[in-house]
Amino acid sequence: MTKGTLAVLINSTQQNWLPERWKARFDAVCGGRRVVLLPDSALDPAEVHYAAVWKPVPGDLGAFPNLRAIFNLGAGVDALMADKSLPDVPLVRVAVPDLTNRMTEYVVLHVLMHHRQELYLRQSQREKRWEPTYQWPASAVTVGIMGLGTLGTDAADVLRRLGFRVAGWSRSRRTIEGVECFHGTDGIDAFLRATDILVCLLPLTPDTHGILNRDVFTKLSRNSPLGAPVLINVGRGGLQNEADILACLDDGTLGAVSLDVFVQEPQPANSRFWTHPKVLLTPHNAADTDADAISAYVAEQIARFEAGGVLENVVDRARGY
Repeated sequence: MTKGTLAVLINSTQQNWLPERWKARFDAVCGGRRVVLLPDSALDPAEVHYAAVWKPVPGDLGAFPNLRAIFNLGAGVDALMADKSLPDVPLVRVAVPDLTNRMTEYVVLHVLMHHRQELYLRQSQREKRWEPTYQWPASAVTVGIMGLGTLGTDAADVLRRLGFRVAGWSRSRRTIEGVECFHGTDGIDAFLRATDILVCLLPLTPDTHGILNRDVFTKLSRNSPLGAPVLINVGRGGLQNEADILACLDDGTLGAVSLDVFVQEPQPANSRFWTHPKVLLTPHNAADTDADAISAYVAEQIARFEAGGVLENVVDRARGY
């Protein structure tokens, strides 16, 4: 198998996703393989064997008749899966330690912020009030993680070692040391009743769309030392019913939220999420992708594949992840 051209297709103007930056990294690690940045009017589409993409326009990838694999440069593949014209070739998701570590950093940071009452303490600082309140131990709080793949399992392990009680829920049965695991529709209510801080790391599929809604929030633990349950969503924006989140924050069903993802990104200037006193908002940077680590990962996968090996972390299209 001869070396095929790698096409880089990135639709973003954000600093961390500048297409030229990614092409430079691929040029450095691809060992002489031709790397082209799309769009390129001089390119013969038949030369492209591999595509490294982020948020391509639906239909863009259908132009390459000899495409052998698609590498998604971010963690979520839901946008690609929604493209009905996507070529029937292996779709490979990112799975590198750097991404996992960054996501765990974010989850642990925000669990600790809510556990250690940072919203209250920062408000006290702004109002110049020296009024510390009782701080409960980590062992008094149960963090429930929805989604026990690589990211959820790693976050669960670190939180457990910090002293939190940790529960987890997944579609199929999982066993993780020190984590109370629930699964399937039969296990979700018991999982929610045990959860004080809900962390969502689910993929976005037709089954999970809008799963973070009032029905779920009302089933969360009402015995939390935090006073009311907390939501942390670092999965996808489509997982959450945003009207329900705001209404549940207003009526006390939820005590606070940390949201890194939204249905509309960036959030419009008039969104209540910017200013709501119980909201910690971040700009979809929980596991900001590192170009060095990801480009090396893709280059290694392609080299192994062309040497007769198999691609790793190929998406199951029937399941959507």
